[in-house]
Amino acid sequence: METSTESTRGVGPSYGYTLRFPGEPFAKLRERTIEALKREGFGVLTEIDVQETLQKKLGENFRNYVILGACNPQLAHRGLQAELGLGLLLPCNVVVWEEDDGAVVSMLRPDLMFQAARAPALEPIAKEADERIRRAMEHLRSGAPQG
Repeated sequence: METSTESTRGVGPSYGYTLRFPGEPFAKLRERTIEALKREGFGVLTEIDVQETLQKKLGENFRNYVILGACNPQLAHRGLQAELGLGLLLPCNVVVWEEDDGAVVSMLRPDLMFQAARAPALEPIAKEADERIRRAMEHLRSGAPQG
């Protein structure tokens, strides 16, 4: 998985796990991403269509780009029991965007996100969340279209 800090041409930030899928349509990767998250116990609570929002609010054209708010209820419950303020860091954001030659998915690294809370009780929860996000990314990688 790419974890480069370079932010151009769809390479993801260091605070996310990022995969590029040359030749894959945006809509297909969006659906595959939701399915990969489900396999790891995450549901999508919110979906923000950035392209539509920027067009509606600013009259600006933008590429296909969605922000998915993913949540694993069991992990969220455990985390909130340990630290009520954790809600400020939930849900985990996942973005899917279109590139000229395909599509990209980037998932927030829970291990880094939970560091902001600085609550020792959250460490095992953050570790499990990070492992699940990594596995979701591996599901995407292993199911990548052959082209």
